[in-house]
Amino acid sequence: MDTNAMQTSLAPQRAEFWDIERDDTLVCLDVHQETHDVKSFTFASPEGKHFAFQAGQYFLFDFAMGAETESRCYSISSSPQRTNAFTVTVKRVANGKVSNWLHDNMAVGTTVKAQGPLGHFVRPGTARKFLLLSGGSGITPVMSILRDFGDTCRPTDIVFMHAARTPRDLIFREELSNLAIRMKNVRLHFLPEVVTGEPSWSGLTGRISAEFMKLAVPDIAERTVMCCGPAPFMAAARTIAGGLGVPSSGYIEESFDAAVIDENEIAAPEVPVGKVYQVEFSKQARKIEVADEQTVLSCAKKAGIRIPSSCANGVCGTCKSKLVSGSVDMKHNGGIRQREIDAGLFLPCCSKPLSDLVIER
Repeated sequence: MDTNAMQTSLAPQRAEFWDIERDDTLVCLDVHQETHDVKSFTFASPEGKHFAFQAGQYFLFDFAMGAETESRCYSISSSPQRTNAFTVTVKRVANGKVSNWLHDNMAVGTTVKAQGPLGHFVRPGTARKFLLLSGGSGITPVMSILRDFGDTCRPTDIVFMHAARTPRDLIFREELSNLAIRMKNVRLHFLPEVVTGEPSWSGLTGRISAEFMKLAVPDIAERTVMCCGPAPFMAAARTIAGGLGVPSSGYIEESFDAAVIDENEIAAPEVPVGKVYQVEFSKQARKIEVADEQTVLSCAKKAGIRIPSSCANGVCGTCKSKLVSGSVDMKHNGGIRQREIDAGLFLPCCSKPLSDLVIER
């Protein structure tokens, strides 16, 4: 065999990477049962493209469910150092339309549409001491961060604290225990609320509190706190961290729990002071009035109109809708692609009307 040809064949091939603007199709490679009601789903590009994402980011999925398409954001739980595929971890929720569908229908070989990576829940580059704090399925983005630390062997000091309803609800329990042994810079705390199903549990139980934090993380004020979980859990964590000396710049949180309406719009007068436009939601046969200083989503939510939403500030893309007629002033933060805008889609959460609108919702 020619020496030059051999060297060429042995040379590493340059990886082609997933393009956030052009690529949108994923194929499921694996489904893994994590707990009794949590599964991990691993996805790859059908063309074999690699993924460049930061630990803590997420993908926005569009699931075709019959005649409807449902959009949901799911945080990546795998390490960004493993670029050929990524994993999301999803908890089955009572009456959860999409989570139940995923658990019951997603299988190896299934293709889905998705956009990403997206999101700003990423570790500060200069921080060296962390408290990674999670509640329930909010563990997924902080698990990605921990796995990233483990794969890169960065010199860090990490406290990982995970709260759940019961011991059997502790996601990644075995892997976390093993990582805490292998990674000498990690201190692990599990905090189940009750010991149902495991009466032999020898650790602490209850909910996070200032007293617990003082014992478990006495130097919390020196750490960057990264928190993800249900809204009440994060509200408690935020209050506790602030009370124990964590500056606002040192507390970072992520949640797709519910839409957050801009505080200025919550305080807006009942009678809008700007120009008012008629906004029609064609599928729901509803019409509302939206002033030119209000977002479409905030007014729709107040009127009880059903629009899926998560971040409410143009990042996640969950509320993406078809604008049949009219025009809007949209100031998004990356949750929609230019080609989608060109196709007539928009984000109601960060769009204010410039005319009467007809929306396919």
